[in-house]
Amino acid sequence: MAASETSPPLDILVRGPEGFSLWNGPPFSNGQPGIKLENISCTSTKFSEDGSRLMVMKSDSVISIYDCSSYREIRSFQIPNVAAAALSPCGTYLQTFQKSSTPQEKNVILWNTETGDPVYQQFQKNMTKATWPSIRFSSDEAVACRLATNEIQFLDAGDFSKPFIYRLRVPGVAAFELSKAPGSHVAAFVPESKGIPASVQIFSCAKAVQSQPLARRSFFRCSSVQLHWNNGSTGLLVVVQSDVDKTNQSYYGESKLNYLTTDGTHEGLVPLRKEGPVHDVQWAYSGSEFAVVYGFMPSKATVFDKKCNPLLELGTGPYNTIRWNPKGKFLCLAGFGNLPGDMAFWDYVEKKQLGTTRAELSVISEWSPDGCYFMTATTAPRLQVDNGIKIFHHNGSLFFKKMFDKLYQADWKPESPDRFGDIAELVKSIGSLKVVETKPQGDRSKISQTSAKASASNPPAQKPAAYRPPHAKSAAAVQAQLFGESSTETVSKNALKNKKKREKQREKKAAEATSGT
Repeated sequence: MAASETSPPLDILVRGPEGFSLWNGPPFSNGQPGIKLENISCTSTKFSEDGSRLMVMKSDSVISIYDCSSYREIRSFQIPNVAAAALSPCGTYLQTFQKSSTPQEKNVILWNTETGDPVYQQFQKNMTKATWPSIRFSSDEAVACRLATNEIQFLDAGDFSKPFIYRLRVPGVAAFELSKAPGSHVAAFVPESKGIPASVQIFSCAKAVQSQPLARRSFFRCSSVQLHWNNGSTGLLVVVQSDVDKTNQSYYGESKLNYLTTDGTHEGLVPLRKEGPVHDVQWAYSGSEFAVVYGFMPSKATVFDKKCNPLLELGTGPYNTIRWNPKGKFLCLAGFGNLPGDMAFWDYVEKKQLGTTRAELSVISEWSPDGCYFMTATTAPRLQVDNGIKIFHHNGSLFFKKMFDKLYQADWKPESPDRFGDIAELVKSIGSLKVVETKPQGDRSKISQTSAKASASNPPAQKPAAYRPPHAKSAAAVQAQLFGESSTETVSKNALKNKKKREKQREKKAAEATSGT
């Protein structure tokens, strides 16, 4: 219990039509969360990466910054025509994008959240998901860079008054990803052009050695890429997506998973053991293993080490999502989106499955920073009905559930996993708290355990039978008769119906004949 006493509290941000509020996270004293902050009206909210600041976009172009230690508003910005806003990882800067008509008007502005002063301004014609935020920071904000035409420009993170301090020439670069911790490397994506294949290259951020790529991989039939750096900045996973599948097996195109290392020891495909798309991939917090969900349904899930050797097979099932617990001990394998919501919880250290359950219609899902709880939420506008939050224990048993008329957002307040004690001690201390739980909650956890057992014994969902045209059904019935097999129930019903019809027609004809005579 000593470890958890020094640990920071878990907070949950919940946003609905009236605005956002903050809850005390689990464990709850009387089965219900306490309210830290009552409803504050807003259109959107976002924590900084380290959880020290909270950005709140309010109506009439007002953006407020809150200090998360006290949840007091420390600064408010009035920015007309604001289209997007983002906080830097430590909350030092607020970056805003305004709609602009002329290049003379600098429409991307970097503001200091303490002083409220603009420290950097530039013009950006349009903004897409791939190009926002314009200025990217490493986790400690020591490295800052931005994408320009045919180059990546590095800014002085201590003094933004200079346009840039040095630049990295990458002809045709369309997207890039700066490694986070540390900000030592940058990955650049160059799309296919004039018969030259697309490529991803890794460069060092150090000015002296950055002209030549440390690693490079080319791709044919590549429409877009997802770039995933590990903690430690030694490895990069690249999900390559193409709009067309040459084998005609998938309507959604095809995807491949590549792995590149900054020391150049590995540049190639991850050896996946099943054909089909890459549904999800996530690095462990340690940065030394990654987990992949892949293949046509039922998909397969595998954990690999840094040398692409498979370490653990998580089986197959209706899954498309993997969530690795921040402390590295537990994994949740789930099927969300257009899948029924089956979840399997694994103990990675013990290499065993802890339990299975189901969270239907989940839109968002994430582990708590201490790694003991898993939260799923059904939110609008993706789904307009059955909005709500569910919190599960690390083994899949239901801990808490709350329904809403309309829910837009549910987030854990970010905390560094290093601030929490060893997960085994935390789990033990939470287990001791269960004794003093109120009766309704005990009942709820029992129900959830039985439902978890039920879903474990029942297979997830039967595959629907392939469509068969009517003539094929009758052919099957004939074949069944020829080979002395029993035909299907539907065919026998139809046959019975037709037999009765024929008998009625015969009777009618016989009746007409007798009346005629």
